Amino acid sequence: MVVSPIESRYRTEMNALFDESARIDSWMEVEVALARAHAKLGDMPSAAAEEIAAGAKKVTLSRVNEIEAEIHHDLMAMVKALAEQCPKYGGYVHYGATSYDIEDTATGLTMKRAIQWLRQRLLATRKVLGKRALETKALVCIGRTHGQHAVPTTYGMKFAIWYKEIERDLLRLEQAEEMISVGKMAGATGTMATFGGKGRRIQQLVMDELGLRPAEVSNQVVQRDRHAQVIFALALVAATLEKIAKEIRNLQRNEIQEVAEPFGAKQVGSSTMPQKRNPHKSERVCSLARLVRGSVAVAMENIALEHERDLTNSANERFIFADSFIITDYMASEMNKILGGLTFYPENIERNLALTGGAVLSERVMIELVKRGMGRQEAHELMRTANMEAFEGKKKLPAVLAGKKEVSKLFKKGEMEKLFDPKTYIGESVEIVEAAIEE
Repeated sequence: MVVSPIESRYRTEMNALFDESARIDSWMEVEVALARAHAKLGDMPSAAAEEIAAGAKKVTLSRVNEIEAEIHHDLMAMVKALAEQCPKYGGYVHYGATSYDIEDTATGLTMKRAIQWLRQRLLATRKVLGKRALETKALVCIGRTHGQHAVPTTYGMKFAIWYKEIERDLLRLEQAEEMISVGKMAGATGTMATFGGKGRRIQQLVMDELGLRPAEVSNQVVQRDRHAQVIFALALVAATLEKIAKEIRNLQRNEIQEVAEPFGAKQVGSSTMPQKRNPHKSERVCSLARLVRGSVAVAMENIALEHERDLTNSANERFIFADSFIITDYMASEMNKILGGLTFYPENIERNLALTGGAVLSERVMIELVKRGMGRQEAHELMRTANMEAFEGKKKLPAVLAGKKEVSKLFKKGEMEKLFDPKTYIGESVEIVEAAIEE
């Protein structure tokens, strides 16, 4: 029976990097690299390293679990299971290492691979956002600030903003990968005492084989600020995806209904209200983002371990590492589907542009009044009171302005009307979008 939804409902290809088998395999990958380093330095026969490498392919998860049930130490259970598969040289398995030499190095390896996988997912997100931005660069819509109609903008601007934010997320993931792609082979307190003066050479050889860098200095563990940076980078990715999903949810409201996430022909929105077309995919993205953000606090708590380390990080990391990566990957996968199938409602976009009867062009008229000789503050006050009059009298703003002599005397016939075309008040938005995507 599945308990965690990341094993079923929210499962992605990322799960394969964090399941029990993968964890044991990554530990043995480090053990093999350690054996080969010892062999290169003459600490064990080359045949021993070869037997350990061959034995690692025969170890089963079920056998490791059997041993762990007896000894209550998961890493040592793996060591014993591996040694069983090495009848001649089993005594060399785990030579000179402490548990977290293996575990933390394997964690660095796993996180590096997980970041590389997530990067591919987000590159796909960026691609669809770039496509949408260029497609809608001139699709004029009303801009909203504080939940109120502001001035016109374009849908291309929305997508370009998200495109650049994903781009920054990719950069942060690259920085996080650089920070976490380290391992250690330094013993119980980081002194390398068990390696007889060869510790730094052994550590370098192990990391070279695994494609990692050696931690410059460590105690029993790789320092947890590195892991916290990774989790924080994932939380920022999750926040970006939530930001996109939240905007789609709001724009899908019946009163607005400018865009909508995909809705299948047989999809059910509610068990009792047949008319419902709930944006549940976007809502799910927003919900899951809270989980990833929650992991940041835990990762930060793990930085301040006692002395050369305590075990207070260990149990929670079994949750936050896998959960954060898998959930973020699932969110990105869902967002790619949402963006790829997004539906636009041009008639509603037009309706909302005209909803305030021209009030959203007040800024434009104010600027034009200043250009024609009126003081800026005077123009602002005039437009403010004109809007109050239009709102309270349920009139359109152009009609109110037409009745004001201080305004009409500054315009020739037909000039004022041109100012109230929202499609001609989008500034350099098209060029901004093009430059953002081309860059």
